[in-house]
Amino acid sequence: MVVEKKYKFSFTAASLRTKDLVTVALRKSSKNSDDLELVLGNGKSATGKRLLLELNNWIGTLTKHQINVLQNGSFKSQNEIAFLAVCKYFDFIRDFVIEVIREKYMVFDYELTDGDYLSFFRRKTEFHPEMESLTEITQKKIKQVTFKMLEQAGIINNVKSRIIQPQLLESDTLKVIIEDNPELLKVFLYSDIDIQRLQEAYE
Repeated sequence: MVVEKKYKFSFTAASLRTKDLVTVALRKSSKNSDDLELVLGNGKSATGKRLLLELNNWIGTLTKHQINVLQNGSFKSQNEIAFLAVCKYFDFIRDFVIEVIREKYMVFDYELTDGDYLSFFRRKTEFHPEMESLTEITQKKIKQVTFKMLEQAGIINNVKSRIIQPQLLESDTLKVIIEDNPELLKVFLYSDIDIQRLQEAYE
């Protein structure tokens, strides 16, 4: 059995948090982190500390130009970069989007079901022994927050009906993703042909 890189599941404490991520990115660049933990934790320092550590990890996956879009772009661009950061940091979410959601989207199957998620989860457990120790409560939380993030990112319409949505990225988001790695466009459901075309257009 091939041992893959361990999955991280700390996103269960955060959801997408685009506005908080922008705040952290702006404060980092201005070197003004006073009271940031209290701001993030709504007055609770311990909560804010955990969230700050988490969001710093996400920002750490981004290129300088991606951080610039996160700081200065429209909210749509910021939201796109936030989801990009999530997919770069959390292999579990990235794999689910590319291997399940994108594959369904490519064959015009737009409804994301519990069965789709469960099949993916079970399949990944075979290659990720760390998933076997997850409690039932944690598994439920992982599923709940995964779908919530997909809704917040606009990948699905909502957590109830879970209809996969077509993606049209902002031009500044496209540029900084293609500069980094065009393959990352797959987390926004872009086809291989579209990725190739966009890559040529931005060269």
